[in-house]
Amino acid sequence: MSIDSRSARLLIGLGVVATILLAKIFSIQVLDDHYKIDADNNTTVREIIYPTRGVIYDRNGDILVGNKVAYDILVNPRELEKVEFDTVGLAAALDTTVEFIRGKMQEYRKNRRKIGFQSVTMIKQIPAETYNKFAEVQYRFPGFKGQVRGVRDYPINAGGNLLGYVSEVDQSYLDSHPGEYRSGDYAGKTGIEAAREKDLRGEKGYHIFLRNSKNQIEQPYKDGEFDKEAIPGHDIVTTIDAKLQQYGQELMKNKVGAIVAIEPGTGEILSLVSSPGIDVSQLADIGKYYQEILADPYRPMYNRAVQASYPPGSVFKLVNGLVGLEEGVLRPEMMYPCNHGYHFGAGHKLGCHGHKSPINMEESIMMSCNAYYCYVLKNILDNRKFNGDYGEAMDHWHEMVTSFGFGTKLGSDFPNELSGSIPTSKTYNRAYGKGRWNSTTVISLSIGQGEILATPMHLANLCATVANRGYYYIPHIVKASEGVEIDPKYYEKQYTKVSLEHFPKVIKGMWRAVNSGAGMGGTAWIAHIDGLDVCGKTGTAQNPRGADNSVFICFAPMDDPKIAIAAYVENGGFGATYAAPMASLMVEKYLKGEVKRTDLEKRMKEANLMSRVKKD
Repeated sequence: MSIDSRSARLLIGLGVVATILLAKIFSIQVLDDHYKIDADNNTTVREIIYPTRGVIYDRNGDILVGNKVAYDILVNPRELEKVEFDTVGLAAALDTTVEFIRGKMQEYRKNRRKIGFQSVTMIKQIPAETYNKFAEVQYRFPGFKGQVRGVRDYPINAGGNLLGYVSEVDQSYLDSHPGEYRSGDYAGKTGIEAAREKDLRGEKGYHIFLRNSKNQIEQPYKDGEFDKEAIPGHDIVTTIDAKLQQYGQELMKNKVGAIVAIEPGTGEILSLVSSPGIDVSQLADIGKYYQEILADPYRPMYNRAVQASYPPGSVFKLVNGLVGLEEGVLRPEMMYPCNHGYHFGAGHKLGCHGHKSPINMEESIMMSCNAYYCYVLKNILDNRKFNGDYGEAMDHWHEMVTSFGFGTKLGSDFPNELSGSIPTSKTYNRAYGKGRWNSTTVISLSIGQGEILATPMHLANLCATVANRGYYYIPHIVKASEGVEIDPKYYEKQYTKVSLEHFPKVIKGMWRAVNSGAGMGGTAWIAHIDGLDVCGKTGTAQNPRGADNSVFICFAPMDDPKIAIAAYVENGGFGATYAAPMASLMVEKYLKGEVKRTDLEKRMKEANLMSRVKKD
């Protein structure tokens, strides 16, 4: 190849490279103004446009959380560096004090480098009349401006704890969400507001303005060509029935505990009542009430429906009965005696109330016999197939029980759900030593006491599982809707390790508990509702902090379940005293639309158990 040929090729290559570079420069400097905007940062300023936060609806289309207009006053401290303003006049226009404004100016000077050229919020949520008064004289105060912002509005007093609140982000929140928020932004901190923050918050927009050498805004940059509109947040449709939620709150007033209602056929949560709870009027201005709420010894921010681990008491007998049936150590016709309890060892006894003896399985559920389930648990753990290995038997029992969702987080879309606790062989090996315990050592597990802990959500889920005859859908609180997806797992059936054929056998006992009448031994006769075929189970859970806890689960109708519910009332005594009446009133309200048992309703609403509860 000749020298001329090589030179020509080299010149062609250099020409191609030069052409590419020139084209890139032309694109950057002429065609794409975004680079120029970045280069012009010293002469432009962005004014943030906050999006409208998504509305939260109940299952029937009623608004649980909406938006209303609020007015903030912003200031750009850099614009004030070479400008003197009438402090007294500004204080009068904003209905504040001169001392407040001077204090803010001193704070901004101290944090000058951190603030930079951005505007900061000086006063939040001023009244409309104050905002209008300021707007009339705003021209006199360069560097100050008003900003319209949406704040949350609550048309219905329903579900303060489950809805959660929105508040200004702090430094720790900014650090945990790098690049997503800036100082002065708001975000959901608890409840649905936090769980669905990404859906609800929307996307901020901005206007770009030119500013002069005195840091004063002059005009829109490029006539607004590069401005960005805010994108509103997605609306959320919840599974909650607002009227039922509101009614549950009324029933639980002046009581400590929770009520959880689930639609068995979908796993959708119909109500999630935690008492004492947060009133929605407090959510609207959480900053004002936050310290007061924190100081309340009854802890209203603590959502007992999903965060309180309680002994389930006698409602857990259903689980042990089903496990016994599956293991073949229990048959519905089996009869066991009860002489005011189960007697074992050297004078030991697990007590029971008086009723006829012996009884079969249906009657044991109807009468809530403790002794019967002591025999059942003993047969489960003494099962010959384990050859006397109680550790292996206990771990198999644990496997069966956890298939009902106990001892684990159910996987709800509601934040901060607790798992509760179901013991294993390790629990008792640590306590007593390996091989030094047996079925009578742990006999309290037979009636839902001992080391068993569950949330009211777990108990409602148990009820839904029985109503479905052996499976459940993971409880959830948000429906799929336009722009909002939910995890596919919420559509999947979760089967227990108990065969479906066994569930109707316990349902018969639950039906008799509610519909047999007091004279026939039904412990839940107070929950009877004409025409609804309610099936239920009472529980009285021992409480080391005072009077026993009142527990009840039920579903209705028996053959086409529309609602499964758990009520847990701390220090409420017998299950039939408070939990059963309130749960059944909820069922009546939901399925019939109105409550006919007005005397019972009045008694429940007026009952005050707060003096029984030992405050933390």
